[in-house]
Amino acid sequence: MGGTVRMSMRKGSTKARNGIVATLDLGTTKTTCLIARVDGGVPRVTGIGMIGSKGIKAGTIADIDAAEKNILSAVQAAEQMAGETIQGVIVSMTGGNLSSRVAQHELSIDSHEISDADVRRVLEAGRQNMEPTDRTMLHTIPVGFTIDGSRGIRDPRGMYGQRLGVNMHVVSASTSALKTLAMVIARCHLELDGVVAAPYAAGMSVLVPDEREMGCTLIDLGGGVTTMAVFFDGKLVFTDSVPIGGGHVTTDIARGLSTPLAHAERMKTLYGAALVASADEREIIEVPLVGEDDRLTAHHIPKSILTGIIQPRLEETFELVRSRLEASGLDKIAGRRAVLSGGASQLSGVRDLAAHILDKQVRVGKPQGFHGLPVDFAGPAYATCTGLIAHALQPTSEPAKGGRKTSAVAPTGMIGRLGLWLKENFLSSII
Repeated sequence: MGGTVRMSMRKGSTKARNGIVATLDLGTTKTTCLIARVDGGVPRVTGIGMIGSKGIKAGTIADIDAAEKNILSAVQAAEQMAGETIQGVIVSMTGGNLSSRVAQHELSIDSHEISDADVRRVLEAGRQNMEPTDRTMLHTIPVGFTIDGSRGIRDPRGMYGQRLGVNMHVVSASTSALKTLAMVIARCHLELDGVVAAPYAAGMSVLVPDEREMGCTLIDLGGGVTTMAVFFDGKLVFTDSVPIGGGHVTTDIARGLSTPLAHAERMKTLYGAALVASADEREIIEVPLVGEDDRLTAHHIPKSILTGIIQPRLEETFELVRSRLEASGLDKIAGRRAVLSGGASQLSGVRDLAAHILDKQVRVGKPQGFHGLPVDFAGPAYATCTGLIAHALQPTSEPAKGGRKTSAVAPTGMIGRLGLWLKENFLSSII
């Protein structure tokens, strides 16, 4: 199934605030599409489509045909429920080797009063100078300004100085992964209205404003990848990921108990826990064996054995998260608060285990501020997809005037159109 790439990118929030927003979360274990009707900035979910993922590995497209079928199935189910036909989607990015860094840029302002135009100019110049050769910037977020070297300035407009600088948090992904994503979306005859780092979207969904303002770490326990995002002063200041997720827990169970993956997932969902309880020795679980059809050959084990398989993998995950936060130097800025999301966060005891290893106050987050979500879709497993809607409602900064010019002649060919779209839309976005 082919199609041309139709390219658009939201330059403001007007369309999102009064119209239709469609989002797509390409997870390792499930592909979810949400359609929301927005009236006056308030989203009401009208369509939901969810299907088990195929062709997605660790948040990255591994099989184009399978991923295309997944997307089409999820989108068609959501359209049928909503009674709408969508033209484009905002997509989450979990894989693509997401990276996070803070970059600085400074320019001369000749001692005049700093205006909106000066702020736009320093932001645009900073974005242009930070473009990596093999990566594409998803988000360029100004986290602070400087005037003549003085730091900690939130809004420099109206002040005076010789030089205006900006510190920008840059979240980037592999350009090749983004091109593959854009191509698959185009094959589904959809426009790619935006790409958002998955932990950023999850944080927009489940964190309350005070948590984003005072400092908080969002940890999304996905199927193939665990991602994290640190918010401070109302802004995203750090993102990272570790290549372990709930799917690895399922695989550990299957291997440790010699049971099929489907049964391992079922046992994890029904009986899984992150910490051993005193009653676990007395509770007996039936374990079907690989290749055996007769239930008489099934093993029967105490629940404590299952927990003993799950707990080490979750401990490893949280220890890696803690190490990444400490290495970033932002662990203190993130404060004592952490919020969990993602399907694996629903396991019994995971909150207490995370609190012990991270030495933080931990809660499990659920999507907030969304109308029309059924109970089954209002849990932490759907934080990313709902967060994409919340992201679409956020106002964006106006692109700098007199910035990068584009050719009047449209590029031809798939690669040319993809290249122009990636350069003009991702590079110019300020989230």
